[in-house]
Amino acid sequence: MFSIKPTAENLELIAQQAVEGFIIGLHKSPFHGFSVEFAEHRQYNPGDPLRHIDWRVYGRSDKLFVKKYEEETNLRCCILLDTSSSMQFPIEADRLSKLQYGCVAAASLLQLMKRQLDASALALFDEQLYAKTECRSAPSHYRALTQELSRVFDTKQQNKSSNITQAIHQIAELIHRRSLVVVISDMVDDEQQSEQLFDALQHLRYNKHEVILLHVLDKKQELEFEFENRPYEFVDMETGERMKLQPSQMKEQYLTEMQAFQKSIGERCYQYNISRVAIDLSEPVDKVLHSFLLKRNKMQ
Repeated sequence: MFSIKPTAENLELIAQQAVEGFIIGLHKSPFHGFSVEFAEHRQYNPGDPLRHIDWRVYGRSDKLFVKKYEEETNLRCCILLDTSSSMQFPIEADRLSKLQYGCVAAASLLQLMKRQLDASALALFDEQLYAKTECRSAPSHYRALTQELSRVFDTKQQNKSSNITQAIHQIAELIHRRSLVVVISDMVDDEQQSEQLFDALQHLRYNKHEVILLHVLDKKQELEFEFENRPYEFVDMETGERMKLQPSQMKEQYLTEMQAFQKSIGERCYQYNISRVAIDLSEPVDKVLHSFLLKRNKMQ
């Protein structure tokens, strides 16, 4: 757990502290690069890795050939961060909002990529994808990405809705080389667009990208709808729409619909082989990421 509270000013320090925790217990990198592009065949020589043998060619010609690639690269990673107004929940002085939590998670992952000498990019979206950096591995590039996250950390956007579906489709079209795409979002979107959202996630997988979804929510209020039994005025942070009601009046319906949505996301992620990490804001960022990376490390 962090010894100091994350702020825009100490975001890089916090990320470095988190990565120190990741490294403890990890016996190998939790992420691996990809062979960039198949180039040609050459005849097999004793000692060549068997995994590179083209068995289809062997079946046709009864001769052993291995695949040659243009280059073997380190990992390329793009972090797609949702900065819409719903990510500013909860608005409490002593707690991180979903956006701030996402900034800390993104900065920590960038530090990990930097230590692995991997290349990373950062993309930001709300109603549209409005920023995307180049994918680079230079130390100066990583400093610039962390500085951008520090700026976003204290952003207060009003009535900015989320169009995650469009953003994911755009990223799928913009990334031309196989990459790891980390989506950090509360997945709040127009409920009528759920199928389109799943199509967008499938678009990334169809393009051969590995996808990790860091699904950030406040468990107590957003998942369990725990509020005192008194009248409240609920405000839609993306549209500004207001509604006065007693929480107990709609709790059952809310929980039914929220649980159905959570189940749907989980099933689709499993179907498309997407790693979904359900994150509760009450859990320390470093602890959540360390647990996920440790589990991933053991599975490889």
